[in-house]
Amino acid sequence: MKQKTDVLQGTLALMVLKTLDVLGPLHGYGIARRIEQISGDLLAVNQGTLYPVLLKLEQEGAVASEWGASENNRRARFYRLTRAGRKQLQVETQDWEQSAAIIGRFFEVKTEDLS
Repeated sequence: MKQKTDVLQGTLALMVLKTLDVLGPLHGYGIARRIEQISGDLLAVNQGTLYPVLLKLEQEGAVASEWGASENNRRARFYRLTRAGRKQLQVETQDWEQSAAIIGRFFEVKTEDLS
């Protein structure tokens, strides 16, 4: 069994935005489980990390929330992506794709390329 890894700092907000974009409104526990599932259960989403990120995204206007009933009829706060959140997701996705491409170049470099 592979050991779960904590989410890299700075990536959780992007994963939350993308999860809400794809799946629509979810409560915090649902967001955490979906991120873990999408990662193939290689990531562990700590509730103590997730809720401050959700609060920050809500304060920034990227997500909005409202109270509702969960699948087991418990009261839960459901989060949804806003128009500003979609725009933020687009910008952050481009930034991460560019960063990943740059890092990828370093993994491709061989000693003979530096001569």
